[in-house]
Amino acid sequence: TENGAAFDDAPDADGRVHDPERIAYLHGHLEAVRRAVADGADVRGYFLWSLMDNFEWGYGYGKRFGAVYVDYATQRRTPKSSAHWYGDVIARHALPPEA
Repeated sequence: TENGAAFDDAPDADGRVHDPERIAYLHGHLEAVRRAVADGADVRGYFLWSLMDNFEWGYGYGKRFGAVYVDYATQRRTPKSSAHWYGDVIARHALPPEA
């Protein structure tokens, strides 16, 4: 299973990228996957779309789907808050309570 969402992410003055909308989106979908597994669905994996911001056929570079922000001018990569959140979910094998 793969899913993700595009938001207008941008670095703040300190260079960090906070994307609480993506975290809420992922939390809701991962909770739905958890319920499906509990109900007997054969879910073999979940893949976050996408690791990094990239070119999307429908949106070009205008929408950002990645957990890692890419500055297209410099190619610098900055993990977004959702990347840290998702890494924690994977490390714990569990969802935190909904924020």
